[in-house]
Amino acid sequence: MIKEKQIVLGITGGIAAYKVVELVRQFRKRNAEVDVIMTRNAQQFVTPLTFQTISGHPVYTDLFHSFNPEISHISLADKADVLIIAPATANIIAKIASGCADDLLSTVVLATKAPLLIAPAMNANMWENRIVQQNVGKLKELGFRIMDPTTGELACGYEGKGRLAEIEDILGETITILTEKDLQGERILITAGPTHEHIDPIRILTNRSSGKMGYALAKASHQRGAEVMLVSGPTNLKPIPDIHTIQVENTLEMSKAVSKHYKSCSIVIKAAAVADYRPKKSFKDKMKKTHKTLTLGLDKNPDILYQLGKDKGKKILVGFAAETKNLISQAKLKLDRKNLDLIVVNNALQKRGGFGSDSNEATLIDFEGKIDALPLMGKEELADKILDKIKQIKKEKSSAKELKKTSASEPKKRT
Repeated sequence: MIKEKQIVLGITGGIAAYKVVELVRQFRKRNAEVDVIMTRNAQQFVTPLTFQTISGHPVYTDLFHSFNPEISHISLADKADVLIIAPATANIIAKIASGCADDLLSTVVLATKAPLLIAPAMNANMWENRIVQQNVGKLKELGFRIMDPTTGELACGYEGKGRLAEIEDILGETITILTEKDLQGERILITAGPTHEHIDPIRILTNRSSGKMGYALAKASHQRGAEVMLVSGPTNLKPIPDIHTIQVENTLEMSKAVSKHYKSCSIVIKAAAVADYRPKKSFKDKMKKTHKTLTLGLDKNPDILYQLGKDKGKKILVGFAAETKNLISQAKLKLDRKNLDLIVVNNALQKRGGFGSDSNEATLIDFEGKIDALPLMGKEELADKILDKIKQIKKEKSSAKELKKTSASEPKKRT
């Protein structure tokens, strides 16, 4: 997604500058190249040496005195695949809005044709100031991407809106900008997380799913240009910006939400680990330990994926399977019985990934029985592998349909 991409990062004079060290680290972790420009005021908060060490490149600090034999503002402007300013002060926002170019960073902004992402951070009163808001509005109208600051305790002691957007969100927005929109036009429904079936107000039936795989798929689909609808069971994960998310508690609620939006989608990825059974009775009050043994009656929950497979039509339908033995044979049975185009199976007993982890080791099996065993990798990377396979399946089905159509239209030879 951002491997070998050229990122130019501008840092202006705000206390949040220290947070951006982690952003550079995350870019480098994904093998992107990062050139840092620091304004004079930014250097009062973090030294250039810090960013030089993390980025692996000298830091640009001055318009006229540079270690680069080329004209700095032109070379940086030309090489950038994306230009990010974080934190962006009210001052740099005003400069950009008025077309001012009086230092290296503002000059690069005017000289580049790369997408510009601005992440403001400032005092809450400054952010709410009419002049600042007018400048922000002007930049948005011109097509610049502005990430609104978040609300919380500020360094100045105020409580309000002005904190730098979360580093994870800035990273995600950068990846979205730099990712090819090869899923543009697709409407993808994704389910994620576990479901909770309540026994009483305290106790539930559930499983170990964290929802990370489903959320990674939703994020990757959005970054690749798809319109995404996420139906999520209870998780500890943050909502993903710009993705419509429906929060549900139990399997019946998930089934209802999926059924409501299923028909309008072209691709459905059922990554949620739903409970197969629910208690016959859910008690209003906490059950007390009044008996030595307790028998809990269970009713079977609807099989959401099976129902979707019966009404699949032209959709691409993807399921997941967590098994403890006979992984391939069990996954193939599920693939056939539920009329899936692709199934993602992993060993629920794996020690290095899976439930709750940021990584997973999975095997993809498509509707023709082709098996693709993938090594242990991050769930973000696995999400892209799954989406690549979905694209391939969609293309193969489209080609087969066209071939069939062509064959049917050809006149039969007389004998």
